[in-house]
Parts: sequence; C-alpha cells; structure tokens
Amino acid sequence: MTKKESLKIFEEKKVRTVWDDEEEKWYFSIVDVVGVLTDSPSPRNYWKVLKHRLVAEGNETVTNCNQLKLLAEDGKRRLTDVADTQQLFRLIQSIPSPKAEPFKTWMAQVASQRIDQMQDPEMSINQAIADYRRLGYSESWINQRIKSIDVRKNLTDEWQRSGVEAGQQYAALTDIIYQQWSGFTAKEYKKFKGLKKENLRDNMTDLEIAINMLAEATTTELSRQINPKGFSESANVAHRGGKAAKGARNVIEKELGRSIVSPDNAKTLTVNEPIIEISASDEEEK
Repeated sequence: MTKKESLKIFEEKKVRTVWDDEEEKWYFSIVDVVGVLTDSPSPRNYWKVLKHRLVAEGNETVTNCNQLKLLAEDGKRRLTDVADTQQLFRLIQSIPSPKAEPFKTWMAQVASQRIDQMQDPEMSINQAIADYRRLGYSESWINQRIKSIDVRKNLTDEWQRSGVEAGQQYAALTDIIYQQWSGFTAKEYKKFKGLKKENLRDNMTDLEIAINMLAEATTTELSRQINPKGFSESANVAHRGGKAAKGARNVIEKELGRSIVSPDNAKTLTVNEPIIEISASDEEEK
C-alpha cells in the first residue's frame, strides 16, 4: 500500500499514524492510543494483557488488527499493532478512561482533515505552516521549508518519469545529492546534527535548506534536459546537481568565513521539538 507515516498530537502526547492512500483510511498505533487513554507507565504491557483478554472473549476487532513497521523510540522501525478508525472506536470501549470521548472526537477530526486536504491540497500546506509556527520556527525558515517541499516534489516527479523506483532508489539518489554538496549521506548528516528518528530537513538552518533546494532544483532541470532512463543514469544527474550546489556553497562560505553545514538542529532553531512527517515525496532518508 502507498502510505504516509506521521505523528499526531493529542493533549501533548504523540500518536503514530499511517495514512493508506489506496484504502483512504488512517491507521493508529494501538500502544500509543493506550498510552494516551490510560497514562500507564507501560502501555505496551497494558495492551498485551488487554489483547489476550479480548482474544479470549472472541473479540474480532483484535483478531483483525494489522501490523505495520513504525518508528520506535530507539529510531528503528518495528512491527506495531495498528487499528483503523472503526476498529479503534470499538477497542476504546474496552478501556475505561475519562479521555475516551475527547479522543474519539480528535480521531474524527484527524480523519476529516485528511479528506478535506485530499480535495484541497492547499489545506495541507496551510496546516504545515500552522504546525511550524506552533513549534516556534521563524517565518523566514517556514517560507524556505515550504518551498523546499515543492522543490522536492518536482524532483521525485521527475525521478518517477525517468523510471526510478520509489523507496530505496529515491533514498540512494538523495544520498548522492547530499554527499556532493554537504559531504554527508542522510544518515551521517543526522548523526552530525545529533538526530535519530527526526526529519533531517526540519532540522536544517535557512542556508542548509537553501543549498539543498538548489541541489535538488538543479538536478530536476538537468534531468529534464538530459532525459535519463532508470536509476544509473539518474544517479549521474544527481551527482552533477549536487556538485553544482557544492560550488555555490563554496562561494557563500568564502564570503561568510564559516561552514554552511551546521550541527544546529530543531532544539536550537526552535523552542520545541519537531513533528515527524515522513513521506516519499519529501523525505527518503533511512
């Protein structure tokens, strides 16, 4: 399935979610929901006990729950029990909690917002801007970040046209671009900034975003001119696009007298931690 993974916030607590484009529905991490509703110090154990009880009772909701690989606290992807909205509504009935009704309302809002955004993509952009403002990013940074999302989409559209496969091949081409202008792969860049599961671009400075946009925009234009076929030819184009941006970086750094590539991350750029937003169009970093 084509899916988009993200974190949603309910009363300052994180709930991992996945949007399935084919089924047009949300899946929610059951453990995260249990943590929200129960305030248990060990929501995983709470869910394990509840799950066994419901299975013993013949509860089909639990039997039909799916598992998806979601980012865990240690930054690794692990199989996690998930439920769609209808399944979760039924599960919540088995969890005594004063938060049950507010959470049901929140779930309905999440589902409604996604449907509205599919019909009007501008709503997604407006929501992203509002989220970044709430998280404390500056207006100049937000403008750069939103533009970078558009530049990235143009690039992945071009890769798709060229026959590049989404997923690992997108990630490999992204690494080539990063390496050429920054000297780091995505994984190395994250380590340099002290990141684990966070979105790298949400932790870039204005200048880092600008140079990366230049690299990706240049790669897109070169690809349109050269018309590569498949991954290998697209890799050569990505190399050239990243190298061109490296030239611009060198000129700017000579003027500034310092490196553009910075260890700064969201904790120094903003007042809060960033929301993770992972999608093939904007982020292919493993």
